[in-house]
Amino acid sequence: MNNITFLHPYNFYLLLVLIPMIGWYIWKHKTAHASLQISSTKGFENAPVSWKVYLRHAPIALRSLAIIMLVFVLARPQSSNSSQDITTEGIDIVITLDISSSMEAADFKPNRLEAAKDVATQFVSARTDDKIGLVIFAGESFTQCPLTTDKTSLVNLLQDVRTRMFEDGTAIGEGLATSVNRIKDSEAKSKVIILLSDGENTRGEVAPLTAAEIAKTFGIRVYTIGVGSEGTAPFPVETPMGIQYIDQEVKIDEAMMKEISKITGGQYFRATNKNSLKKIYEEIDQMEKTKIEVREYTKKSEEYLIFALLAAAFILLEVFLKSTVLRNLP
Repeated sequence: MNNITFLHPYNFYLLLVLIPMIGWYIWKHKTAHASLQISSTKGFENAPVSWKVYLRHAPIALRSLAIIMLVFVLARPQSSNSSQDITTEGIDIVITLDISSSMEAADFKPNRLEAAKDVATQFVSARTDDKIGLVIFAGESFTQCPLTTDKTSLVNLLQDVRTRMFEDGTAIGEGLATSVNRIKDSEAKSKVIILLSDGENTRGEVAPLTAAEIAKTFGIRVYTIGVGSEGTAPFPVETPMGIQYIDQEVKIDEAMMKEISKITGGQYFRATNKNSLKKIYEEIDQMEKTKIEVREYTKKSEEYLIFALLAAAFILLEVFLKSTVLRNLP
């Protein structure tokens, strides 16, 4: 009973009806029996007392209990099955991932794309209260997963991402524009794009800085991450002897990436290995932890059934007693 509350507690005033009902019963009980005058009751002193005498007030007691139970039903008892504090972050996030062939470089283990997928998966799994989407781009861009709270589906779609899914190239502006289009109509308090690329903008009809200006118009922050080791990195190359890894210069347009973040109020990061990439995601995770609203959520369950069953049981028991062992004969 400690967890029971009542939605309509004012119905307990109906219990006042018991006062006149019991008063009427007492008055009627005193006047309903005929009197018999005898000279002495001494002859009845040792007479056995029938067990029915102890039950003579049972019907009114059962009726009173039935009324009490019905009043409990009308008051709508409810139990609190669970109570917890829910924090609404109010943040929608789109991860924009470069899947150009250069993401096969092996300066990250096993390569840049697989490392990016692993770290992004950890980031997604930790953001349990946010809606997160996924956009991929190479020579063109594609929405792999729209904004969703279904983290399992998102992670599965993320794991399916691979290089050469469509025309090769690095259309950073196209990828950013597609992400903006996916998140711009969100009603979230905070809208964020995490753009990860390892190269320079070489394709696409939308310039990266133009896409950044559009993001700024919709109040979207863009965190940019440049992926690649300093200097050179081993890139896979097709040869007559099969796939060979050849060191090539790492070219990342850091100036452009920094300008995108500056325009939108975000921040630029450089990841030179998987551990540094993981730390970058952790830093972004902390920066985007602003709590918008805290409310207490309590799940209620109706508990009237037990009281209704007790009321029915008391009524049936009263009828049974009055119809059998306590029946009045004319």
